[in-house]
Amino acid sequence: MNIHKIISGFFFILAMTLNFGFFYGDPTVIEQHSAYELFFAIIINLIATLLKLGDKTQLGAVLLATSLVADLQLIGSAILWAVALYGVQHFTVTTSVTIVSLSGGALLANIVSVILFIGDTIKSKR
Repeated sequence: MNIHKIISGFFFILAMTLNFGFFYGDPTVIEQHSAYELFFAIIINLIATLLKLGDKTQLGAVLLATSLVADLQLIGSAILWAVALYGVQHFTVTTSVTIVSLSGGALLANIVSVILFIGDTIKSKR
């Protein structure tokens, strides 16, 4: 067993599931989306990104790209939420939908990452 693959897989899948947990719900009702879950999704995604940095293969580059996309969208979602809530203090349904939509894009990037990781694991030989 490769301990690095186990740890990496754990964080890739945890990042995806936390992201899904935040994304799930009515996008027009921000109360259905936890700020804490978004925070933990960002932290776990950043850890997953760090784990992808050492891989110098073509697949590693694609995995890193998917992780960077997810990080960018989740961080953008959190910044938008903070600015709308504390900066301009004007929180609308459009703002809520945009926050959730950005996390949906990150979720898609995480799904691609997990699918690629599983594909690489299946094709690797013992």
